[in-house]
Order: sequence, then structure tokens, then C-alpha cells
Amino acid sequence: MIQLKILAVAAATGLTISAAMAAPAGPAASTKPTPVQTTKKGVSMDNYKKPSDAELKQRLTPLQYKVTQQEGTETPFNNAYDHNHEAGIYVDIVSGEPLFSSLDKFDSGTGWPSFTRPLETANIVTKTDRQFFSVRTEVRSKHADSHLGHVFDDGPAPTGQRYCMNSASLRFIPVDKLEAEGYGQYLHLFGKKK
Repeated sequence: MIQLKILAVAAATGLTISAAMAAPAGPAASTKPTPVQTTKKGVSMDNYKKPSDAELKQRLTPLQYKVTQQEGTETPFNNAYDHNHEAGIYVDIVSGEPLFSSLDKFDSGTGWPSFTRPLETANIVTKTDRQFFSVRTEVRSKHADSHLGHVFDDGPAPTGQRYCMNSASLRFIPVDKLEAEGYGQYLHLFGKKK
């Protein structure tokens, strides 16, 4: 069964089988909230300054650091958000910039949280990734420049895309905490009023 999952992961991500087997395991969610600048309209990235490498090593778990700063990949099927079905949004673990919504999340069967589209396209940057003897499209956060995962053209409607993300790059904020954490502008997506 584990061998089938490894083969599925390698096929889904373009990784070699040895790279899929060597992916690091460990905790994906930090207990330290990401400090964000808020305005009356919500989160603002206008004056964001990425923390130093030393600060990031201190604030992030080793897995979060490896994934976000060194383009690592967490273990599939054993991470914080693959099976998270709670309503809310996902933000960059480093900067707090809003990235994805649970409304666009789907079970891709790859072992990583997958989304059909970003919540805020302005916070997403893509670039060509030529690692592991294949060409893929890497997804990074705009302001923190965190490695998030990859996007593939094999997702469901309406976009046909699969944003396959590492839980270690993300922090989940449930709907009932959006206002308190400065993300109240997204409450309307979930039928809530500010």
C-alpha cells in the first residue's frame, strides 16, 4: 500500500520515486502566528519586510524552513492540511499573506492540500522549476518569496488547475478567527458579515 502511494506521489508531482520516498516528515503547522499588518480594510502587505534568515530559522520549524526557504517537499499523506475540511483561509506561514480558501480546496488524492485557484492571485508568483529531471511550474508567495508547491493543469472545473501545496508553507485560519486575526474582509466568502 505504501509503495502504491509513493508511486502515486511520484506520478502526481513529477518526482522520481527515490525523491518521493526521501521527502522529509514532521510537523507542518507552526504554533507561532505570523505577524501581519492590518488596516481598517484588513491585511496589508504594503510595508511587509521579510524577516532575516536567522529570524526565520528561529521562528519556523525545521520542516517549514526547509520547504519555504530551500524548496523542500513535505511527506505526502502525513501533513497538517491534506485532510483539513474546516472552512477558512490559508496564509503564508512566513508573511501571513492570504493565499487560498477552503472553498477552492479539493481532494486530489496526491497527499497534499490542493486548490483549484488562489484566493488572491496578486499574492502568487509562478516560475519554471527544472528540478528532478522534469519541467514543472513552481508556486511561490509574492511578498515572502516562500516556496509553496507546484501548479498542474490536471485539476477539476472550473479552472482545470491543481495548486498542489505543502502544508508546511501554510497556516490555516478558521472562519471564526478571521476577524480577530485581521482577515475579516474574507468573511463574506463564507456567508458571514463583518
